[in-house]
Amino acid sequence: MAGRFGDIGFGFGGRAVYATDPAKSRGRLIAEPESPTRTPFQRDRDRIIHSTAFRRLKHKTQVFFSHEGDHYRTRLTHTIEVAQIARALARAFRIDDDLAEAVALVHDFGHTPFGHTGEDVLDALMAGHGGFDHNAQALRVVTRLERRYAGFDGLNLTWETLEGLVKHNGPLIDPATSTPVGGKAVPRAIADYLAGHDLEVQRHAGLEAQAAAIADDIAYNTHDLDDGLRAGLLTFDMLRGVPLAGEALAIVDDHYPGLDDGRRAHEMTRRVMTAMVEDVIAETASNLDRKIPQSVADIHDAGETLARFSAAMAEREAGLKRFLFEHLYRHEEVMRVRAQAEAVVHDLFRRFTRSPSLMGGEWADDATALDETQLAIRVADYIAGMTDTFALSEHRRLFDRTPDLR
Repeated sequence: MAGRFGDIGFGFGGRAVYATDPAKSRGRLIAEPESPTRTPFQRDRDRIIHSTAFRRLKHKTQVFFSHEGDHYRTRLTHTIEVAQIARALARAFRIDDDLAEAVALVHDFGHTPFGHTGEDVLDALMAGHGGFDHNAQALRVVTRLERRYAGFDGLNLTWETLEGLVKHNGPLIDPATSTPVGGKAVPRAIADYLAGHDLEVQRHAGLEAQAAAIADDIAYNTHDLDDGLRAGLLTFDMLRGVPLAGEALAIVDDHYPGLDDGRRAHEMTRRVMTAMVEDVIAETASNLDRKIPQSVADIHDAGETLARFSAAMAEREAGLKRFLFEHLYRHEEVMRVRAQAEAVVHDLFRRFTRSPSLMGGEWADDATALDETQLAIRVADYIAGMTDTFALSEHRRLFDRTPDLR
């Protein structure tokens, strides 16, 4: 493809010199024989897909609770959409699309039931015990909490996948000052892990993880628009003056006057997605031309995120985010259900910390021997792993009244 996009990749030909090479992977914390049929990153992707944490995503909230309708995105369908976009970007940049997909597929493993609502509640309840962060919890899931293999806890993923998971949104430590980026301490679960396995959190992640991160933004911006329209909380008239969405809607209405609402929404959102994807490809290609990286190390040490929106698109995308925050995520109906979900998580945490035997099974084993922080962490692990449906089921088992979340 010539012109704006230059010589981008379409899945053919060799990798770029700055791609992460699976043949040069830094390996796994627990050494294992290599697979004769899969690269290390393909093997990571497969382990992620076959994990229990991945299956649980199908009953975890994105924006709308799963029982509110069969067609709303769940955390699982969101993850699949992110992975699809990440692979497309990786092919365009001629980097390792298996690694990009693996990071995309694992990035939300640490999410609690009820979406960010559950995370906010657990973070507040864990304030005296290191807090709670879904990204840090994802690392905990894949290094400790998944228990499938005879030789180790977790999934024993490669260094590159773990690195991408931890810092796909950028370095955690400012290399110039050796202080946490943004002034917020490195989450406890990540800091604990780094004590035994250095993921170089002062450097940028590889371009594969950066592709997964920007794919996440693109996916939720577009599918939340679609779900908001489907739910009736957003209207086409509201979108006319909104950056990106209004422009796409005008094109659709000009080309297809009188189109039914379902097709109208899809035609609009796919144009919004295409505009963002093509902008990222063009901007990232420009950044690569400017930096001329000759190795993956040059990406790590670039001093900036290279896979990103152009300045003009970043401004429009921020405007779309502001609109969604005001009119969808903070809509009174969403906030009403959110308050009910907050109460469920709060109740479960308080009950389990007072009576840990109620968790049952291995979660209750030796709980009486744990100190306050250790017990709080175990309870947070237990609740964070719950699906929406299991959290409500546990609440009904333990309490006389449980909200319907409707």
